[in-house]
Amino acid sequence: MKCPFCQHPDTQVIDSRASDEGASIRRRRRCFACDKRFTTYERVELAMPSIVKRGGSRAEYDREKLRGSMMLALRKRPVPREAVDDAIGRIEDKLLSLAQREIKSEKLGELVMRELKRLDKVGYIRFASVYRSFEDVDEFAEVVKEVRPAGKGARRKRAA
Repeated sequence: MKCPFCQHPDTQVIDSRASDEGASIRRRRRCFACDKRFTTYERVELAMPSIVKRGGSRAEYDREKLRGSMMLALRKRPVPREAVDDAIGRIEDKLLSLAQREIKSEKLGELVMRELKRLDKVGYIRFASVYRSFEDVDEFAEVVKEVRPAGKGARRKRAA
């Protein structure tokens, strides 16, 4: 590790401790040349795959963009932000477990739809209607049928 004061390439680790609940290592170092001390942090860096869009272009994975899409689908729905963050965490875990440098946007969309289906059926239908680009009402009805519990039919008409 290069000294930040004199740029000397040789430093010594004096002390190491886990910090951030074990998510990083805090190291105290001393420079052999100028004898100054400084702190460094060592963290695991996980590279998320690039997203290959339908047109073939590539984009870096963006957690905030994913959160924005999910929050838009869940707008005015009774779903806590923490539940959305947990869902995003599960999506990211799945992306990392695939161990691929690139992933098609369709695969990411399917992962999002699976999580939205668990969180909120209305949010799932909203996302699916945009993601799948429904052409007609029949396609929309198929998705509604998919999430409707068995035995639930159309609402009964009220007696006049």
